[in-house]
Amino acid sequence: MTKSFVVFDLDGTLIDGYEAIGDALGYAMERFGLRPLPPGTVRALVGHGIEKLLDAAVGAERAPEGVRLFRERYPSVAVEKTRLLPEVPGVLSELARRGHAMAVASNKPERFSRMILDACGIARYFMAVAGPDRETPTKPDPTMLRRLMTAAAATPDQTLVIGDMEVDSEFARAAGCRVVLVPSGSRTRGDLLGVDADALLDSLPDLLTWIEADG
Repeated sequence: MTKSFVVFDLDGTLIDGYEAIGDALGYAMERFGLRPLPPGTVRALVGHGIEKLLDAAVGAERAPEGVRLFRERYPSVAVEKTRLLPEVPGVLSELARRGHAMAVASNKPERFSRMILDACGIARYFMAVAGPDRETPTKPDPTMLRRLMTAAAATPDQTLVIGDMEVDSEFARAAGCRVVLVPSGSRTRGDLLGVDADALLDSLPDLLTWIEADG
């Protein structure tokens, strides 16, 4: 069986981090005299990076200061208010047992992603963790995915992106990679039905059967 290089999204795919994000976002908004957004609204906005999140919440003019405030608050709540999705450890363990290399590509800054992965006890499964920085745009720009493929010595046809949103599909396709979507985050199965993907699975454990058949 051909071994895929499996690149996971983080929020909504491996973790439920919406409460922590909502807390830090609310902290920033309150400093501007704004009422925090409802959890459902926060969930719908997550996935495109902190800058776009704050732009939507406080407006473009105040977004840079909003980002600073978000980053001031987030480290103190990220671990406490983030939970690992229950089926994740078993799936990662089995993929590792089968010999698949794995990485994480998130629109969350890398240092925050690493902190959460360490706290959740799953960092050991990933050869690399990627996030946006001054030289790396947010998804769906494929730069971070291409860098991960280079690090893993993997070609696009060997690389499989796993995510829960449209942006994950766009990210994978921009680099010529396969993509599997799971409605475990902010999107329902109905929301994802029309999104370009090699598969739309009901749950993450279904990936184990799908990747065996695909390989």
